[in-house]
Amino acid sequence: MIQEQPPQDPVAVAAAGAEEQQQDLSSIEVRKVKLQQPLQASIISPEKLEYAQGVISKDKAIKPFWVNKYKNEAAKNWDRFYKRNETRFYKDRHWIEREFSIFGEKTTADGDNERTINCLEIGCGVGNFIFPVLDLNQRLFMYACDFAPHAIELVKQHEDYPQGRCSAFVCDLTKDSLTDTIPAGSLDIVSSIFVLSAIPAEKLEAAVRNIKEVIKPGGMICFRDYAVYDAAQVKFSSNPGHMLDTNLYVRQDGTMSHFFSVEQMTELFEREGFRVEECGYVHRETINRAMDLSLDRRFLQAKFVKL
Repeated sequence: MIQEQPPQDPVAVAAAGAEEQQQDLSSIEVRKVKLQQPLQASIISPEKLEYAQGVISKDKAIKPFWVNKYKNEAAKNWDRFYKRNETRFYKDRHWIEREFSIFGEKTTADGDNERTINCLEIGCGVGNFIFPVLDLNQRLFMYACDFAPHAIELVKQHEDYPQGRCSAFVCDLTKDSLTDTIPAGSLDIVSSIFVLSAIPAEKLEAAVRNIKEVIKPGGMICFRDYAVYDAAQVKFSSNPGHMLDTNLYVRQDGTMSHFFSVEQMTELFEREGFRVEECGYVHRETINRAMDLSLDRRFLQAKFVKL
């Protein structure tokens, strides 16, 4: 015999629902506050660092044929990525002003508070950086390039693109000269946000040299990318078949990811004529509650100034 349940008090039900909703809102606000805070200096424990080093050191590169294939087809694979995901994959990067306040400044490095501040976003994707930054500072003009043609098409289709404050174009930094589109020595700021990691080590010098040609003396590169011993690198090495070269891996979709060290980036940019204003590891602990996992994300953040 099924016993009837006593009727629920509608007031109590409403109160319980309101309390649950308030808890959800509170957790959302906590996450927002956390995201607005500056990333912490790298604080991965020695034990976790030792574990990461151990896993990565045991990994081996895949066969040379496949290494060369993935490197040669990098642009094609990123174009496929954007055709498949369109504008759905990445979120707008509203944290840029927090980490790189220079984009919100109204005065240029030479003290001019009247002229347009000329910027370039390399590896712009579908514009998740471009349009939030242009909205932040009305004095900015933004060039934007990517080696995936479909990504550039999506940037040009954005509702804010026709305002005349952005010029997007297809460019492979390792072989296409930026000066074909941008006047030499004309840029105040260049942003490199998770971009150089898609380029093999042997082509990084060419890319940085290309960028240098369009920056004016005193101009700055704002850089953030993946760092060695990041949780993603440990995951790659835990599943053999992804490693192409030292600290360079391939994802399942054929796109590549390079994990950088402070020493590597410092040496590269100093050799190419930049002063290192800031270069260090930053850390964020990401918690996946559904899988009860805590991941140590490790990034490299830097500011390089052209001499």
